[in-house]
Parts: sequence; C-alpha cells; structure tokens
Amino acid sequence: MKKIFKTTVLTTMTLAMIVGGASSAFADGKGKGNDKHDDKRPAQSWNNSGSGASNIKFENKGDVNFFFNFSDMKGGDVEWALKYIASLSGKKVFEGFEDGTFRPNEKVTRIQAITAAVRLMGLRAQAESQEEMNTQLNFKDADKVKQQYAWAVGYVAVALENDLFSEADSSVQPEKPADRLWATTLLVKALKLDAEAKAKMNTKLTFKDAHQVPAGSVGYVAVAIEKGLIDGFEDNSFRPNEPVTRAQLAALLDRTGDHMPGEEQNLVTGTVAAAPNNNVLTVNRSGVPTSITIDPNAFVYRGGVRVPLTTVQAGDTVRVRLMNNVGIYVEVTNSVTTPAADFSVTGRVYSYDMGSDEKITKIYLNMAANTNDQPIIQSYAVDASYAIENGDRLSLIAGRSVTVSGTVSGTNQIVKKIKVNW
Repeated sequence: MKKIFKTTVLTTMTLAMIVGGASSAFADGKGKGNDKHDDKRPAQSWNNSGSGASNIKFENKGDVNFFFNFSDMKGGDVEWALKYIASLSGKKVFEGFEDGTFRPNEKVTRIQAITAAVRLMGLRAQAESQEEMNTQLNFKDADKVKQQYAWAVGYVAVALENDLFSEADSSVQPEKPADRLWATTLLVKALKLDAEAKAKMNTKLTFKDAHQVPAGSVGYVAVAIEKGLIDGFEDNSFRPNEPVTRAQLAALLDRTGDHMPGEEQNLVTGTVAAAPNNNVLTVNRSGVPTSITIDPNAFVYRGGVRVPLTTVQAGDTVRVRLMNNVGIYVEVTNSVTTPAADFSVTGRVYSYDMGSDEKITKIYLNMAANTNDQPIIQSYAVDASYAIENGDRLSLIAGRSVTVSGTVSGTNQIVKKIKVNW
C-alpha cells in the first residue's frame, strides 16, 4: 500500500485555507454516481434534450465522444457561464449530472474542487490508477475520505503529491464549501506558481476589502489577478470568503487551463486571415497562417453570445480550443468593428414561439449533423416583419429543413427570412 507523508519546510507561512482546490464540481459528495466523477457510461446515456436546452456534441474523432445538454443553463444569471463550460468540454474537467443538469448555482465543496483541479492538470488517469486509489492518507479525516469518498482517494493523493495542500493542512474537510480565496490559491498552486506568489506577498491589493485577505495569501491573489484568472466585483470588492458556485468555477477553470503546461498544443489564438470556408478557419498564429477544421457542432461565441461560424470575420481575434486537432470551441475575443453583417444558417425546425398576434417571435433549429443525432438546439429571434419563402407558418413542422437569414448587429442575430427547403 502506498503511503503519503506531508513534507515539512522551514517557513512560518500558514495557508490553512488551501486544502485542495477551488475548481469545479463533479461529485455529489457521497460517491453515488449522481455526477460524472465515477460514472463510466457513455456521456450520451445520461443527458436529456429539450426546447431551448444548451447542447454540445463532439464524436467520431478518434477517442473523442463528448456531449452535454444542461437543461438548467437558461437565464441571464447563468447563461454567461456556458461558453466556459463549452471551452472546457474537451478536457472532461467539468461534466454534468445524470439528470441532464449542470446546477450552476450549486456551491462547490472541497472534495469536488480537488477533483477538478487534478483533472485540469491532466492527471485524471494517474488519480484513478489502482496505486493512487490504494494510497494510505495521513490526514486526520482520512477514514472519512476513504469511507464516504472512496472514489476520491486517488485525487487527494495526487493533489498532495503536487503541492496543492499547504504544510499546515491536517484535514481534507471534503464537505466544506470552497471559497474564492481558497479557490484562487489552489489554481495558482496548480499552475506551479508558488515561488512567484511568495515573491509577491508584499503586494498592495486595491480591493476595498483587501484587509480580509490574510498576509500569507496576498501573493496568490496578486498572481491570479496578474494572470487574468480572477478579478473583483463591480463594487471593487474581492469577497475572499464567499463560496464559489459551479458556474463561477467554470470560468476560473477555463482561464487557468489556458496557462497549463502543454496547453499551447490544444489552444490556438490569433487573427482570422479569411472568412470561414467549408468549416475551415484560417488563423494567423504568431504570423503563420494556420488552417483549422472546425467541428460542425462547435460552440462559436462572439460578444458572449453563441453565433454561427459564418459570422466570424477576417480581422477578428479568436481563441480556438482543439480536441484531437479539431476546433470544438471558437471565441471572438476582439471583434472587427462593422455596423452589421448578414448571416444565413440551415437547420431543421425544432419549435418556435409565437406572440399574441400569432406571428413567430423566436425559432429554434436543430443543428445536429444527422437526424438521428442528439438534438443541438440553437435559437434565433425573429423580426416582426419576417417573411417565409416557399411556404407559410404551417410549413414549419418539426424536422423540416429551413434556412434562416438576417442581420447580425453587435451581439444580436435577427431573422428576417425563413426559407423552407422542400
């Protein structure tokens, strides 16, 4: 049986809040498979689909087979996190629950955070190996971890081996909520930036509640801000003791993931050289044109709103996440300033909303490549003066192919015409 002992270092710095992490959530805390941490079934088997759901599916790319449909990710208070979750999809760091939900406002516990941090570091296979799973932990609550969180023993062991715990941590405290300061510290440790953080311990933080950050943690916050991992709230507060939600951790994990060693192989940033053609996007990467095949079901974001790939323009600055060398996520981080751009998208009718005047106000298209695939729903607002070509409203039956076209202005897509494809 492998044994783990914490090393002792000559330092008076106490970082008691660093027990593991501050990154996503996988487990329900009981190891019963209600989340994807210990579920070995194909991802599709636990997802539901529904009108307005947020879906993503990538498969048939070697060993890639990933799908999510988070039915509870609707509403302005949580939809902002969708792009971060989509960006993380290829890493399988952030996965949903068996009922198809993501539970964005649910608080993250420490055992969940440890799991996410280790996976983000690319150490999932090691953590789930028999050797790590059989590790004899020496924390005060090791028996509790082993009995109630047996699936996480290997993750705790790997986190300890990679210095995600401080020398002062005597317990894992698996059920304790992960707060913002604890989360920030964990992510900086996961990036192996301990030395840099310790060199910045005398930094003067500008948050109005900076006095709530312990002196031994100031450097970690300073590094996290410098790397763009985290920032404050609109009232200039940091709120170090505020519990982190799953949605908030999705953003933190994605930002941290960009800085992970070796991540440059799966991330392309640069300026778009030419408009997309046949799902191929050409990006000037460090001055070298790079052609990237974009998955037909990829998430494409512009101004925080999901848009068709065709709206990406030459001159846009983009961030492209790859999985097996195929783009699964595209984000326009700096847009070309144009007053408006036309768009045209073909899909199958899923449903539509009507106003009191019986006019269509929003149409939902199934963008899945094949009719038998899990639905991938994309919604479009419809202009009051829209026109239907080759038919009428009664022609818009579920499953019928249509082409919607209109105008993109800023982050808004407005359908002006719906063409029925017989």
